Amino acid sequence: MQKINAVITGVGGFVPTYILDNEEMSQIVDTSDEWIMERIGVKTRHILKPEEGVGTSYMMTKAVEQLLQKTQVDPDTVECLIVATTTPDYHFPSTASVVIGNVGLKNAWGFDMEAACAGFLYALELGANLIRSGRYKRIILCGGDQMSSMTNYQDRNTCPIFGDGAACVMMEATEEEIGLIDGVYHVDGKGYQNLHMAAGGSAKMPSHETVDAREHFVYQEGRTVYKHAVLDMSSAVKDICNRNDLTKENINWVCPHQANINIELSVAGRIGIDEEHVMVNVDHMANTSGGTLPLALWEYEPQLKKGDKIVFTAFGAGFTWGASYLVWGYDGAAEAAKSPAEFYQEGKISREEWYAKRGRK
Repeated sequence: MQKINAVITGVGGFVPTYILDNEEMSQIVDTSDEWIMERIGVKTRHILKPEEGVGTSYMMTKAVEQLLQKTQVDPDTVECLIVATTTPDYHFPSTASVVIGNVGLKNAWGFDMEAACAGFLYALELGANLIRSGRYKRIILCGGDQMSSMTNYQDRNTCPIFGDGAACVMMEATEEEIGLIDGVYHVDGKGYQNLHMAAGGSAKMPSHETVDAREHFVYQEGRTVYKHAVLDMSSAVKDICNRNDLTKENINWVCPHQANINIELSVAGRIGIDEEHVMVNVDHMANTSGGTLPLALWEYEPQLKKGDKIVFTAFGAGFTWGASYLVWGYDGAAEAAKSPAEFYQEGKISREEWYAKRGRK
């Protein structure tokens, strides 16, 4: 029997229409465009306005609808949907169940998983192993967050970092030597004090006191997180490269978690990868947590070619981090061209204008 591999066969994505730029941010909190760009590298971020009455499932539903439209896959043939998010619509039911119901995936089961900003990296491994088991042939992996729902817009150190968005990939069985090849994953459990939301869970349930103390927002000690992110992601990427004979000469792309431009370029520099081979969209997407890796794939899809070697890496609360190696399964330009314009700024601009605004090809 031939070895079963799990390959990505399509990408879909969605970001909200409203864009919060640094000029407007400086009117909300004591900051400036210069301060934000120097420390984080974020110019704009998409925000899902709370008065719209929708959450993470709304963005994921839009992304999955686009994915199915592009791939022309019969929804009844999708067997599972995995959601990686830190901002589910509800404690229960799962966001996956909401998306499955919205899209009409009649034969799919699904669940949510939470590994903070490393969530989609972990979801890739989970999804690939479901397919490698031989029991499943086609699944969808979603990653995304409505980070604005847990961002403290009185904290100048954290509020410029985050944005909202979601993307997804189709993963299918193949006997070709393509798809997810290898991965290294870690959790050390030492990062709570440096990166957390203090209240809202079973350890510290919501109360008037926790709300008044603003304990339902992201708390981050930036310097400590920065140091661990650079060191741990670099180490994980080096491990995955050593195990698979990957070098700067044969790696086509590094897709890092989009948390901070300085972190991304530091990781690339430590492994000797030129900047033009690093996927970067943090400047206009900001940190969407579980959404950063699939949103980068969604945006760079037109530049991806079958056989491209891609190294993913991410770091998140916990501390939780890792890296994976994937061989791309199709020529992205043709598939990307199938994206209907309404998914880019909801009809305001075309795909070509989308990329032109961001200096992309």
